[in-house]
This record gives sequence, C-alpha cells and structure tokens, in this order.
Amino acid sequence: MRITSTSCICPVLVCLCFVQRCYGTAHHSSIKVTRNQTKHTEGETEVHHRPKRGWVWNQFFVLEEHMGPDPQYVGKLHSNSDKGDGSVKYILTGEGAGTIFIIDDTTGDIHSTKSLDREQKTHYVLHAQAIDRRTNKPLEPESEFIIKVQDINDNAPKFTDGPYIVTVPEMSDMGTSVLQVTATDADDPTYGNSARVVYSILQGQPYFSVDPKTGVIRTALHNMDREAREHYSVVIQAKDMAGQVGGLSGSTTVNITLTDVNDNPPRFPQKHYQLYVPESAQVGSAVGKIKANDADTGSNADMTYSITNGDGIGVFSISTDKDTREGILSLKKPLNYEKKKSYTLNIEGANTHLDFRFSHLGPFKDATMLKIIVGDVDEPPLFSMPSYVMEVYENAKIGTIVGTVLAQDPDSANSLVRYFINHSTEEERFFNIDANTGTIKTSKVLDREETPWYNITVTASENDNPDLLSHVSVGIRVLDVNDNPPELAREYDIVVCENSKPGQVIHTITATDKDDFANGPRFNFFLDERLPMNPNFTLKDNEDNTASILTRRRRFSRTMQDVYYLPIMISDGGIPSLSSSSTLTIRVCACERDGRVRTCHAEAFLSSAGLSTGALIAILLCVVILLEPLWSFFITLRRGKKEPLIISEEDVRENVVTYDDEGGGGRHRGLRHHRFAKSFRCGGVQIPQRHSGLEVKLTPRHQTLSTLETIDVQEFIKQRLAEADLDPSVPPYDSSRLMPTRARGQKLGLSAH
Repeated sequence: MRITSTSCICPVLVCLCFVQRCYGTAHHSSIKVTRNQTKHTEGETEVHHRPKRGWVWNQFFVLEEHMGPDPQYVGKLHSNSDKGDGSVKYILTGEGAGTIFIIDDTTGDIHSTKSLDREQKTHYVLHAQAIDRRTNKPLEPESEFIIKVQDINDNAPKFTDGPYIVTVPEMSDMGTSVLQVTATDADDPTYGNSARVVYSILQGQPYFSVDPKTGVIRTALHNMDREAREHYSVVIQAKDMAGQVGGLSGSTTVNITLTDVNDNPPRFPQKHYQLYVPESAQVGSAVGKIKANDADTGSNADMTYSITNGDGIGVFSISTDKDTREGILSLKKPLNYEKKKSYTLNIEGANTHLDFRFSHLGPFKDATMLKIIVGDVDEPPLFSMPSYVMEVYENAKIGTIVGTVLAQDPDSANSLVRYFINHSTEEERFFNIDANTGTIKTSKVLDREETPWYNITVTASENDNPDLLSHVSVGIRVLDVNDNPPELAREYDIVVCENSKPGQVIHTITATDKDDFANGPRFNFFLDERLPMNPNFTLKDNEDNTASILTRRRRFSRTMQDVYYLPIMISDGGIPSLSSSSTLTIRVCACERDGRVRTCHAEAFLSSAGLSTGALIAILLCVVILLEPLWSFFITLRRGKKEPLIISEEDVRENVVTYDDEGGGGRHRGLRHHRFAKSFRCGGVQIPQRHSGLEVKLTPRHQTLSTLETIDVQEFIKQRLAEADLDPSVPPYDSSRLMPTRARGQKLGLSAH
C-alpha cells in the first residue's frame, strides 16, 4: 500500500516527509505486504515470522485559512492489496474524520472540507485501515498518522497591556529608560518570519526613541523641562515578517508625564509692597498676606517666609500657610497712630526642600520690601489697668467706697469717659459706680460667710461716641470681721461608765467658727463661773482647739440617774472675742471592765443581771403575794379594828428582796467574784433563773433578821442617799426616785444604820 501527498512536492516540506522506498516510477512508491509464512522441513521446528506492514506513513500538511470553492486535497492512501478492482475499502477515523476530513473509500483520496485555523488547532491525529469490501475483514492493521495545519501570516502583532501610562522625572539625562513594551504574534514562530516582530516609533520624536528589537522606550533629549511641557503621547508600532513589506503590524499609545523636581526658585512678583493696617487691629490677628510664586509643584514648591530686617520686626510676625503657600502677616504688639504712623519690613521667601543636583540654578529664595501704613481710628477708652482687685469689710454700711477705676480716651481728642455697671448678674447688684469718677460703692450689706468674693465688670464709653465701649474685670474681696461666735463642731454623744474613776477622760470635743482664721481659732473652753461647781464632771482646755470632759467622782448609777447635763462656754480668738454656751448631755451606761459600753438602758440592766421575762413575772407575782398582809392591815384599820400598827420584824424580813448592785463593772460587796445561784424561792417554791449576776431571794417568815443584815442593805441605801445629797442637778428629795428616800425607807421598815 502507498500514500501519495501533494504536500511533499513543496521543497520546504521535503525534510518533513518520511523517507519512502521507491519502486517503479518516481510518482509511485509501494511496499509489499509480506504475510506470515510457516516453513515445515523435516527435522525443523515451526518458525513464526513477524508480518511486515504494507503501509507507507507520512505527515500530511494542509494550509490554514483555505478559501477555495472546492475541498482542499490533502493526500492519498493506497494499499498493496489494492488491485484496482474495488475490492479494498479505505476507512478513516480519528479527530475530524467525517466532518473536517473525508476519504474516498475506493481510491483512498483525503480532502479537507473546512477552512482550518492553526492558531486554534495545530494538528489532527487520525487512524486509517484497509478492509476487504466483501468480507469486511481488515487487510492491514490499523495505523495512526497526523495531519498538520501549515501556518500562514494571518495574525498581526498585538500589545496586550496597552495603552500605557508612565512617568519620568524632568531634567533626566538623554537615554534614560522610560518603559519596555512587548507585542505578541499568534503565528507560528518556528515557520518563516510570520512571528518575528520589529518595533518602531510613529509619534513622539524627537523626544523619545524605541529599541527595534527589545521595545525599550528612552528619552532622546537632554533636560526636558516639565514647566515647558509636561505630557507626551508616544505611538509605538510592532510589525511582523521582520519589518518587511507585506508584514502585518499593530500599534499602542504610551502616555508619558514628566514629574517635577525642584529646579525653579521662588520669586516675588514685585520688589515693593504697601499695606494699610488700622491702629485698632487686635494683637494676634492677621493683618495681611504676601506670596512668592514657584513654578514647581508639590513639596518642591513649599517655602517659608521670614522677616529679615526693618523697624517693625518686633511689632509684626509672619507665618506660612501650607495649603496656599502664602505668608500671613500678624500683629504682635498693639498699634498706636499717635506714636508711630508707619513701619518697614524686609520679607524673604525660601524653598524648604532643596535638590543639590540643581543648586547651580539657585539661590532658591527671594526677598521683597513691605511698607505698613498705620491708620488712625477712633478708639474706645483705655483702662489704666487690665484688671482691678479691691477689698471691703463685710457688714460695711451701704454706700461704703470700695475703690476707683480709671479710663481715658487714647485718641488726640481726649473725650470725656463715663462708667457704668450692667447689673446683669446677682453679684453686680451689690455695687454701684459713679458714672463720672469711676468710684465703686456698696449698694447692699455684704456677708463674707455667704459670699467671700465678687467678680463684676465695669464698662467705659466716650461721651462723643457712646458705641465705643471698653470693659474691665474688677474682683472684690470681702474682708472678715468677727461676727460669728464659735460653736460645737457637731452633736456629741457622751457616755460615762458606772465604774468610772475620778479624773478619767470620757470624751474630747472641738469647736468650729464660720469666720476666717484670724477671727476663729484659737478656741478657749471653760465652765460658766456664774454657776455652782459641778460635783460630777469638769472641763479641761487642751489648748489645741479641743477640750476634754473629765469625771470628778467615782461610780455612777443608772438606777439613780441615767443622764447628766454639763453647761460649757467657748470663746474664739477674734478682736473683740465672741463666745457661746452649749450644754453637753452625758449618759450613764454599763460598761465592761475594759471600758466598752455594754448597755445604757434600764431594762437592759435588769436583763443583763440574769433575769428572764418569766423570772420577772414570777418576782412580780411574789411581790404581790408578799404585800397582801399590808393590804389586809390597811383594810382592818378601815374597819376599825384595833390592831398594833407596828409590823413585826418577822413580817419585814418576810418581804425583803435582796440584791447587790454597785454599777456596771463595779465591785460587789460580799458577793463579788461570785456567780450567783440560778434560782430563787417565792413562798417556799424555788423558781429557776436563766441568767446569772443577780440574786433575788425571798426570805420565809420564820427566818431571823441576821439573814437580811448579811446582804449589807444598809450600806447600799447609805451610798444612794449620799449621792442624792451631793447632786444639785437631781429633782428635790421629796419627788419620786428610782430608789426609796430615807423617809420612804423608814416607812417600809428599812433602816440605814
């Protein structure tokens, strides 16, 4: 079988054709198909031989972009088994078989029915087979061959990244690289010059050039000035076929911008300027502007302004506005037309960011002269001081002079000045001012303890021009006089323990005074000498603005008196000195041995003695039972029975309730350091107690008087009577007391001897 291809005729493709073995004429070549043969010889074994292929394979070539009306001939397949009688059938399978490529099953001719594009697909892989048309059995094994699409120059170069935007500094050296552009060609770079690209510049000369091979764009001139021209549009062309005639081309645009460098110094448009400033301009305010021009941009145009010379260098200052690059002229001191009518300033503007590569173009600064004309205006009155501080005593009479303010017209006219207070605040209503003299007087009585300081505003205006006003702040300090007596710093809760000793400090007090330090402390504490000496308590001045309360005697009893009152006097250190009197309330409380307060209530005293509520009720019931004979005695008298009025000792002993109480924390006579029995008897019945510390014992009728004497009741009554006789603050002796008086004790049959 043989394969004939018209593509092999092309001399370029001769090298790509598979070397064929030729038989007969030059137009036909064939390979005989040798079938498998088995040779049987006597004594020899059967030998299998590999069959030789009867196909001749080539790479077929087909031109892309075929535009003819007929299918394009690709090549021919022929088998050695084909005798030309039509018994051999050729079958084509693989990529594009039946759609793009068709075969004549009798002759083996292959045609392309469609226009192919190499840039989409470069080759096709197909399979060919020759079969017997009658039996449909293959005459040859199926084999593979390739149809390659032959390239033509049908794609122009393209700049995939264009158009381009790029910058280059101005004043760059010639040949400075700007940008490299690259064009791509979709044609086959291995075949001819279809993909060989050459670059050229179509627009942008003589400023820029391009390397024809690499596409690198460079500057073509020295010292390109941004201030002369900033933007350039450069057109670059890429042409294939190595730039030959007939080659395809593509182009792109490169927009080049020159960036700024500091190659231009600042310049003032004028060498002399003149500025008018009224004398009423406020210190610190901006009075004018000046600007130097700089052809550069951005930070290269930044500059600072300064005053280098002139007679106004101490009166004016200049600063730079970074946004507008202007020099802002400000006033440092007030202007006075009557004293100086003009000033001269030398102002300089200089770049802040210098490029030493261009220092030869400098100096990068410029100077100008500014003359300032001071304008005369009608000014408001001027006070002699920026503020005033005055003093006045509290409680001064209405109309007392506090002080005087003074203002004058600064103009040459020297107009008269009037003064007034707006009285817009409550503080200003305490004062008035003389409209002609500026003298300030009180209009109300002042109290330093209520308001120690006043802030008022005085206004001055000219008679000729009342609209021109000046204001000044006046501070008035109210001086103190000793008009407040001292008083106790707080309400004191003073406690004295029942077991206190003479001279014991039970509390420390202090005082306060609404007046200031000069009329307040130091404080003196003392007792009123007009009153009798207090036998229970005394007062000691500690000479540090405090005083101590001390006891005069030992042992206090809540059962006799639970509250005492101590009148005291306090004087201050003012001139003249003031004093006040106060009364201290002292409560008697039961305390522990270490001085801690245990209780201050009488009911708590009974409870602390060890009596529960049930025990108290039992005691009351027993007392009622024991008093029954007395009630019977009085009833008998009323009935006229003559019975002896003297109650026998047996009856007295029968009704005595004994206990030993010397006050909280005191020593107990006869029973001290002894835990009392926890029960008592009433009418022969023993009642248990829940607490200890107090023994209540009901003596039966048959016991003797010696039992009563052992409890020392007489000593207890003597002590209470002595305390009552020495205490002047207690009620009269014939009034009701917690303990019975001497007479009442005798009436009950109790003796104190």
